[in-house]
Amino acid sequence: MGNALITDLYQLTMAYGYWKNGMHLRRAIFHLSFRTAPFGGNDAIACGLNSVIDYLDKWAFDEHDLRYLISLSGDDGTPLFDEEFINALRKMSFDASIWAVPEGTLVHAHQPLLRVEGPLWLCQMLETPLLTLINFHTLVASKAARVCEAAQGAPVLEFGLRRAQGLDGGLAASYAAFVGGCAATSNALAGQKFGIPLKGTHAHSWVMSFETELQAFEAYASALPNNCVFLVDTYNTEQGLNRAIEVGHRLRLQGGKLLGIRLDSGDLAALSAQARRQLDAAGLNETLILASGDLDESSITKLRDKGAAVDVWGVGTKLVTAYDQPALGGVYKMGAIERNGQCHPVIKVSDEPLKTTIPGRLNVVRYLQSGRILGDLIVNELVSEQSRIGINLQNGETFDLSEAEIGLTLLTPVFERGLLVQARWTAHEARANCQESLKTKRLQQSVPVCLEKSLFEMRQRMIDDTSKA
Repeated sequence: MGNALITDLYQLTMAYGYWKNGMHLRRAIFHLSFRTAPFGGNDAIACGLNSVIDYLDKWAFDEHDLRYLISLSGDDGTPLFDEEFINALRKMSFDASIWAVPEGTLVHAHQPLLRVEGPLWLCQMLETPLLTLINFHTLVASKAARVCEAAQGAPVLEFGLRRAQGLDGGLAASYAAFVGGCAATSNALAGQKFGIPLKGTHAHSWVMSFETELQAFEAYASALPNNCVFLVDTYNTEQGLNRAIEVGHRLRLQGGKLLGIRLDSGDLAALSAQARRQLDAAGLNETLILASGDLDESSITKLRDKGAAVDVWGVGTKLVTAYDQPALGGVYKMGAIERNGQCHPVIKVSDEPLKTTIPGRLNVVRYLQSGRILGDLIVNELVSEQSRIGINLQNGETFDLSEAEIGLTLLTPVFERGLLVQARWTAHEARANCQESLKTKRLQQSVPVCLEKSLFEMRQRMIDDTSKA
C-alpha cells in the first residue's frame, strides 16, 4: 500500500515542474528545523525519528495513488499531470540519505533536526510528511519534559488518550510523552506497541454503579487487590477518603495494601495535604496520593508552591494536545543544490532576519565542559576546515569554544541512499537519551546557538549578493 500521497499538492506540482524542466534528478540538500522554541522556552526535545523511519521504509506510490493523480485536472479541464510523469512516479523509490539527531536529544532553534539529501523532486515531496511527523512528536515530548521538570522527580502519568487529536494522534502523543519523561501511560495500545508501563484503575462511573461508595471500593479491592488506587471525590472527598482508608485496613489484613488515592477536583493543594495527614494518622504512610484534572507544568508548580502533598501527577489534555501551543512551526528549507555537477549553497533572504535561511550542508557540533553545554555550533560540511569560533545567531556575539572538553556531532546517518543504516530506537532508549541530554542543561536556561565563523561570513556574503541582484 502506498503512502507517498501523504503530502501537499504543491509538493507534487513542484516535482512535476522539476521533471518537466529536466531538473528532478539533481542532488539537493534540505534541512528541517524550527525557528522558535515552544512554550516560551529555549529548547525542545527532538522526537519522531522512529515514525520517520517507518514512513520512509514504506515510501512509494501505488497504482491507486497514480490513478487518482492522473484524474486531477487544471483550471482548463485538462489533466494536471501527463502520463509520462505518472509513469516516472511509478518507477520512483526512496533513495535519499537522511541524517538526524538521536531520538530524545535536547535541541535549539535554527539547528537542523534532520538533513535530507537526494534527488530534488524526492526531497521536495518529503517536506510535508517529515514536518508532520517531527513537529507533533517534538512538541509533545518537549511539553512532557517541561511537565516532568515541574514535578521535580515525582512520577508523571500520561492520561490523555480520550482528549487526543484522533486515535493516531493519541498513540503518537503517548510515545512522545514517554520519551519526554513521563513514567507511564493509560493508553493500552501504546503499552503494547512501545513497551511503555501502563497505569490506571477506575473512574467515577465505577463508584456510581454501586449503591454506596464503600461497596464500590470493596468490590474493586476484591476484583483487583493488586491495583487499588481509589478515586475518592465522586461525592464528598473527605468521606471518600475515610472509606478508602477503611478498605485499605481490610486489604492490609488480607496481606495486600492500598496503593493510592486519586484526587481529580477541588483545591488539590488543601485536599492532598489533608489526605496525607489522614492517611498517615491511619497508619497508611505508604499509600500514595495521585492528583489529576487539567494539569500542566504551570498548575503543578503552583500546587507545589502551595504545599500540595502529591506523590504522582496524572496529566492528560494539556499534555497530549500541547494545549497552550498547538503547533511547533517547524520549517524545511533548501541548503544546497547541484549545478553543473557541483554542490552550490543557496539562501532564502527575508526582511525578518531570523527567517533568512542558513546555506550549506549543515551539521551541529555540541561543545560540553564538565557535563554542561557551552554552546552549539552549526557547521557547513561542504567546507573541509572548521574552527571552534562561532557567531551567536541571536545577538551577534563571538564565542570561542576551543577550551571545551568534548565536541559531539549531533546529526548522524539514518538512511544512506535509501538503505536504513541505523536501528530504530526503543521508547525506553529514547527516554533514557532524553534524560541524559537534559542533564546537560535545564530547560529554562539559554544556550548560545552559533554559526561557525566561516559559515557566518559566507552567509553574510550571500545576503549581500542578493541585495545587489
